[in-house]
Amino acid sequence: VEGLNQTSSVSEFILLGLSSRPEDQKPLFILFLIMYLVTLTGNVLIILAIRSDPQLHTPMYVFLSVLSFTDIWYTTTIVPRMLVDFLSETKTISYAGCLTQMYFIYALSTTDNCLLAAMAYDRYVAICDPFHYVTIMSHCRCVLLVAFSCSLPHLHSLLHILLLNQLTFCDSNVVHHFLCDINPLLKLSCSSIFVNDLTIKTEGLVFWVTPFLCIVFSYVRILMAVLRIPSAAGKRKAFSTCGSHFTVVILFYGSIFYVYLQPLSSYTVQDRVATLVYTVLTSMLNPFIYSLRNKDMKRGLGKLLGRRKS
Repeated sequence: VEGLNQTSSVSEFILLGLSSRPEDQKPLFILFLIMYLVTLTGNVLIILAIRSDPQLHTPMYVFLSVLSFTDIWYTTTIVPRMLVDFLSETKTISYAGCLTQMYFIYALSTTDNCLLAAMAYDRYVAICDPFHYVTIMSHCRCVLLVAFSCSLPHLHSLLHILLLNQLTFCDSNVVHHFLCDINPLLKLSCSSIFVNDLTIKTEGLVFWVTPFLCIVFSYVRILMAVLRIPSAAGKRKAFSTCGSHFTVVILFYGSIFYVYLQPLSSYTVQDRVATLVYTVLTSMLNPFIYSLRNKDMKRGLGKLLGRRKS
């Protein structure tokens, strides 16, 4: 993000972080270092298990491996910066560094959003139209869904960064957050944020709500199909194929909508906690949710780790 806003007198921002108390910094550093290492290890194991087991070379697990890859970079955009700030006196980030971090946070979180919608569509086809699953979820269609999910979010993110770069920051440069997020920065601007706010409420809302509505539609159809299955065992099997994905969706969207579907003026410390859920916590829990609730993933991880079970 070069050639940034030169009219702003602010050359850097101060990130207040999760706590301003000195005695909290080292415990928080240790906690988030452990969470980061667990996130990296879990997601790398998911990717390797899927790559090494031919039985996992299906659309659902292809999407899951891309989701894990995205989550690795997503947390890497956020957590290392936090770790440095926990041990630093100044906790500053340059103007360019702040917008760069925000760009990747928005691009990668929106990629997660699109991938979750693609995974919901995959489960919908598998349960509601199993006889045409191979035809509908062809290799070509999977590649297109992954390409769409990984490319279009960058245009969405770039739009918000370019609009933010037009603002002027005259007075305070203290960001009441542990990362560069759009709402705390808009509160610091001394120029009009009408266009930014309108874009968030229109383009941003459409970009996030559309995949969410696709997920809701898929699960409504899945629920209707499952309720028509006569046997209890059949119902359990059908639900088990999408239980992990549904759990991740609840965590991810619940925290995101809590943060962004409220007035800018009401942005408080509770939003920092909610932001932790969809940025750090969800990325860390994804491997556990998908491996502990999924027999195929357990088998794949067992093979990868050399613990073949009969």
